[in-house]
Amino acid sequence: MSEQAIRNGNVMERSRTRTIAQVAMLGAVAGVLMNFEVPLPFLAPSFYQLDFSEIPALIGSFAMGPVAGMLIELVKILVHLVTKGTVTAGVGDVANFLFGCSYVIPAGLIYRYQHKKTRAHAVAGMAAGVILTTVLACFVNAFVLLPAYGKAFGMPVQAFIEMGAAVHSGVTNLLTFAIMILVPFNLFKYTLTSVIVFFIYKRIRVILRGD
Repeated sequence: MSEQAIRNGNVMERSRTRTIAQVAMLGAVAGVLMNFEVPLPFLAPSFYQLDFSEIPALIGSFAMGPVAGMLIELVKILVHLVTKGTVTAGVGDVANFLFGCSYVIPAGLIYRYQHKKTRAHAVAGMAAGVILTTVLACFVNAFVLLPAYGKAFGMPVQAFIEMGAAVHSGVTNLLTFAIMILVPFNLFKYTLTSVIVFFIYKRIRVILRGD
């Protein structure tokens, strides 16, 4: 084996090790951030709360690619389960992972694999992630997650409808709950996350050396 090949192998190994360390670090930060939740009573019932755990995942997806973003989401959920446990019988944790991935993966794909990365690419990626996640969350919550949550805790579907109606009088069933409650909530949450990342990513990237 040539000396050049050995050097190249060492560089690749160091790069792989650095990526693993960064994924673990960002996932741990995201898991801690997930523990700090803020209710938004003007948008949604109290069991939907705002947190900023997608910020490290989106940064990782931009810096290291969408697979890294997905792995950060996974580490985040594991850290959260270890440090705080689950109060949703796992339903909320699965949903958080699913929606987190639907946000950071498209953003990472659109931004990371451009020949020349620009702010416009970052904005396009984040916008795609926000829209996809909002639409997905709307239908998955209405037809899968809320019924599953109700079944796990013995809550009738009507209970969710009543909680939604207390926030928005237009809520009359699970579909209108999703449209009137979850669409604005998720648009607010993921747009705010995107704005924060837009302003801090360039500084964080210097530390991560992802590009």
